[in-house]
Amino acid sequence: MAGTGVFAEILDGDVYMYYADGEWKKSSSGKTVAIINPTTRKTQYKVQACTQEEVNKAMESAKAAQKSWAKTPLWKRAELLHKAAAILKEHKAPIAECLVKEIAKPAKDAVTEVVRSGDLVSYTAEEGVRILGEGKFLVSDSFPGNERTKYCLTSKIPLGVILAIPPFNYPVNLAVSKIAPALIAGNSLVLKPPTQGAVSALHMVHCFHLAGFPKGLISCVTGKGSEIGDFLTMHPGVNCISFTGGDTGIAISKKAGMIPLQMELGGKDACIVLEDADLDLVASNIIKGGFSYSGQRCTAVKVVLVMESVADALVEKVKAKIAKLTVGPPEDDCDITPVVSESSANFIEGLVKDAKEKGATFCQDYKRDGNLIWPLLLDNVRPDMRIAWEEPFGPVLPIIRINSIEEGIHHCNASNFGLQGSVFTKDVNKAILISDAMETGTVQINSAPARGPDHFPFQGLKDSGIGSQGVANSINMMTKIKSTVINLPTPSYTIGNGGHSKL
Repeated sequence: MAGTGVFAEILDGDVYMYYADGEWKKSSSGKTVAIINPTTRKTQYKVQACTQEEVNKAMESAKAAQKSWAKTPLWKRAELLHKAAAILKEHKAPIAECLVKEIAKPAKDAVTEVVRSGDLVSYTAEEGVRILGEGKFLVSDSFPGNERTKYCLTSKIPLGVILAIPPFNYPVNLAVSKIAPALIAGNSLVLKPPTQGAVSALHMVHCFHLAGFPKGLISCVTGKGSEIGDFLTMHPGVNCISFTGGDTGIAISKKAGMIPLQMELGGKDACIVLEDADLDLVASNIIKGGFSYSGQRCTAVKVVLVMESVADALVEKVKAKIAKLTVGPPEDDCDITPVVSESSANFIEGLVKDAKEKGATFCQDYKRDGNLIWPLLLDNVRPDMRIAWEEPFGPVLPIIRINSIEEGIHHCNASNFGLQGSVFTKDVNKAILISDAMETGTVQINSAPARGPDHFPFQGLKDSGIGSQGVANSINMMTKIKSTVINLPTPSYTIGNGGHSKL
């Protein structure tokens, strides 16, 4: 059970505490933030509303702890990460319970997220030991006009304090994808979890606490974005921000100082379907890509661009599969569960109403009960409809019929987003040409968009983000290159078996 057993110490009465300086603490604000269960629409948990002064203290602790952590041997850092991963997986049940109640993630998927997170932490520890255990050795005479009088040794050094801000839809997995690279690289970290998902994140942080990381190295501050959001992202103690979420990231990038940013800000992932595509495969991937976790994924299929000649057949196949989806509470492992909040449900409904007014074909009746929206396929969607461009983050999927490949590529590239895309065809040459033409960070051939496996590079173009994620990329972006140059009085060359240099 959440908040019991080893997790009892993170709870004060009915309010979860925040984590700083190696301790679980109550905020001096005396205020709390309510976390609403999307299914019941009632308060499920309460967390501390931290003050700006408490953020300052967490930053100070992080800065101090990082100095000694950077001197900790790589193998020791990795050992602690492996320990945290094992504890995380051992306590998958209570953390998954939080995910079910906070963000209405289906029970089975919630357990999968926690296990995947443990695996990610361990993989990062292994990868970090390899990446950070190597440097470069350069010699000066490779550049024109130089003799071999300089030896350059390069290594990767930590940035300092990393601010990690994960989203509600993967509050554990997309937190550890920032925490683990930061720690193995010798950084300290301040985590600001999403409100919906904060208790899951606090349980996860306790697993790192139990693993025995030094005090102050990891902090987790909860509270209202309006009170501590800008204060955190503009804090002079922050040396790097890793953010996953929506267009808030654009505002953050404009306000942040001269520090590295890793941003993933959503997408309008297009699925282009050619005439020779395996329509059963396409239909299965549209269901998986468009409707898993009720479409609340950055990499969900957000628009299907299908050649007119096969559109009718594809729509029928997708409709048949939608009819089999189960709709209901996450505790029952239903395919479609309530979306995260009433405001999200209202936004989705606004897109649906706009499509109806403008003549889209509804393949199912639109049905909503509270935050629960039944899966909906909209056919004959046109570019003048909001749903053609905006990201619903819900179980509503538009189909746009196209008459040429160029038309599909044009629609994909006209979007302000560029996270992922997919193309379905049996012609590998066309697949590659279309992939090259699509302005997205990743193109999936004959599969729905997906983030992962977690060591694959993950990045977006345009408004979808800055930088690249994936285990190795995250480790590298959370470090800087340091060079040491040895200057020799005279040129020196290694000759091999042919003789020796004149000393």
